[in-house]
Amino acid sequence: MDSPTPPFTVAQEIASFLVSYGILSKAWGFLGSNTESFILKEVEGIAYVAFPSFHDIEDFIVKESKYGEGNIQTDNKVFSDCLKGNDDKPALVHQGALKLFLHILKNTDFEAELQSYTDRKQKKLKPIIFVGHSLGGAVATLATLWVLEKRVRNSSPFCITFGCPLVGDVRLVEAVRRENWAGNFCHLISKYDIVPRMLLAPFQSIVKPLTAIFPYWQGILPYSFIQDDCRTLLENVLKYTSTEANNGLDPIKVLDGTNDESSPYRPFGTYMLCSSHGAACVENSEAVLNLLHCTMQSQEKSSDDIVRACISEHSDYGSVLEHVRQYSISGREIGNSNSESSYTMGILLQLQAMGVEIQNVEYAKNALLKAGTVENIHNMNVSKLAIDLSVAQRSMTELEWYKEHCESEDGITYYDSFKEKNDRKDSRSNVNREKLLRFWDGIIEMWESNELPCDFQSQNKWINAGNTYRKLVEPLDIAHYYNRPGNSNYLSAGRPNRHKILQKWMEEKEKTRGSRGQRPRTKPTALTEDSCLWAYVEEARRDLENLKQGQPQSLGNLEEFEDNVTRMINTRSISLDVFLETSSFMTWWEEWKGYNKKQYSTWSSPLYEIMQSESWKV
Repeated sequence: MDSPTPPFTVAQEIASFLVSYGILSKAWGFLGSNTESFILKEVEGIAYVAFPSFHDIEDFIVKESKYGEGNIQTDNKVFSDCLKGNDDKPALVHQGALKLFLHILKNTDFEAELQSYTDRKQKKLKPIIFVGHSLGGAVATLATLWVLEKRVRNSSPFCITFGCPLVGDVRLVEAVRRENWAGNFCHLISKYDIVPRMLLAPFQSIVKPLTAIFPYWQGILPYSFIQDDCRTLLENVLKYTSTEANNGLDPIKVLDGTNDESSPYRPFGTYMLCSSHGAACVENSEAVLNLLHCTMQSQEKSSDDIVRACISEHSDYGSVLEHVRQYSISGREIGNSNSESSYTMGILLQLQAMGVEIQNVEYAKNALLKAGTVENIHNMNVSKLAIDLSVAQRSMTELEWYKEHCESEDGITYYDSFKEKNDRKDSRSNVNREKLLRFWDGIIEMWESNELPCDFQSQNKWINAGNTYRKLVEPLDIAHYYNRPGNSNYLSAGRPNRHKILQKWMEEKEKTRGSRGQRPRTKPTALTEDSCLWAYVEEARRDLENLKQGQPQSLGNLEEFEDNVTRMINTRSISLDVFLETSSFMTWWEEWKGYNKKQYSTWSSPLYEIMQSESWKV
């Protein structure tokens, strides 16, 4: 097997850029001078939007749930349903951070200032960096997500947080990866800072000591007054970070509720884990979870020093940045290097830069290697599928030929020809249909079993391949379904799961593409956009027979179908083969027109006018 995917490469480049250009130092500087709910300042062509640390302990503590989590989709619909998991359920986020962000959005001029800035840039795409410390980092994260999902014009958002608690659950991680937004977030965490780990523990275990400690961060109490509370907080949090690290990231258990004792929160984005020896960056969510635990373990410091550091480092990211700048995101020299591969050596150097001590290096290294191996397996699966896709394309090509031959040589739609199955070419097409069925069912099974990357369903290659397959082949699945007597409605009882999922993937992608504006078609599409059209035709034929038999409730369905066909013609999203003289649609249309003319000799409709003038040809 190939070496696992390097866990640092891309993230490290991002971090080096942020350090080299002084962006991290500027970001921290804005936080130090900010006492408002937010500030927006433009420096050297970059807009910094800074959210300070929380000023009230009640902002952090949420009593309504065990870990303070709740639905991101509130009644006022600030966030859309794109922030959901692969199971279509909405993401969960920390409710304290969400309430703070919603308050800022509603009660300040945050949105107006942001809009004013982007409007001034006209057609220029300028960066906006959202910055936050502590709970303000969680607010900055939500603000960045808000801009990303709204696709705010002329904006290129990026988020930098310092000592930020975890914000969302596995579903939010999946949504961020699906939308390719992970690269828009960089979270700095000091070696002993307790806050980024706190939400791995339930509130009942941290609320009392945290309430006692909070005045220290405000500069009200000296450390000597809170030392015992700091020790209690650290012990409680470490117990749960250890549990999470040992359990690993198991999204199935988290999502189906079989691991109720586990915190719902999971990392996403780039994590810059810092120590006095420098810093290293990791993107893999499971690896970050393990490193949040093992970087706090130490035999070099006394227990009293660790207790103090876990509180003091939270407010001292200025010193952290000095160390990061000094070491330029790199590690120390280590001994006994001759026996290690260059890949493993690279990992060891980065682990030491994070501050992982020698007794924990093997554990941390294995966690990174395991995460890299899983990612590598996912990538290998995709590579194999790409080869299989090229083979499947042969069946697609044969079906495209079949469609063209039916129309040009036989004067019949491939849907109607396949339904009748009177020719060898129809049987051959059924063989190709079944080959493609097995291929795409296999992909869906792998995706549902978490054997593919989280963002697989948003990759253009697979979106486009699945969409073309669905539009070309689902009509044959519909014909196969209705060819069997006694079958009920295909849409409610017979549609395969693969078509539903492929359609959902396409619709999710269209939300992104649609925001950029699409030109209207100037000529009819080669394949009807609605791959279920022929199922609607079959049901319309049934409804018409029922109407003739005295069932007036079918009339509404027929009128709705007629309206939908009119819309498809007007948007040129229906292919011309539908209007072949012998097609099932034309058979229905002649009967439907005759029925209405019999009822009212002057009957007309928008579709009637189109069909009479044959303007569908234009």
